Amino acid sequence: MATPLERWVDEQARLCKPEKVYWCDGSEEEARRLIEIGMKEEKIGDTPIFQELNQKAWPNAYFHRSHPTDVARTEHLTFVCHPDKETAGPNNNWMDPQEAKEKMRKLSDGCMKGRTMYVLPYMMGHPDSPYAKAPRCILRCCKYADHDAHDEESY
Repeated sequence: MATPLERWVDEQARLCKPEKVYWCDGSEEEARRLIEIGMKEEKIGDTPIFQELNQKAWPNAYFHRSHPTDVARTEHLTFVCHPDKETAGPNNNWMDPQEAKEKMRKLSDGCMKGRTMYVLPYMMGHPDSPYAKAPRCILRCCKYADHDAHDEESY
């Protein structure tokens, strides 16, 4: 039986339509394997996304390229999506949550065709904090937190 997280990831994969979905386990072996893939298989044009730096001067150091269309936080495209516009504050862009979900659903439809969707653990805050939100993707494998302790609304 699938967990709420696994169902959520499946739903996202159906929306984004990646070629494959890879569940990260956070191990050193995996890190080496992903760097190897990034040097040999994953490319932007003809350039590998990972390039080994001088290993004598910088052991285990790599230069990583991201695709020019992959953007970090951009202020004019960042919105606080809360039902109450006043909660967003005076210095933030605001959008109705339902409008934002529909817009993102349309933008995400098929956005990963031909690519790999990586599902990886992260924790925003201490695992025991009621404010911590973490995709419980593989937290059960990494033993970071009890992914079953959170209900479906966490995703």
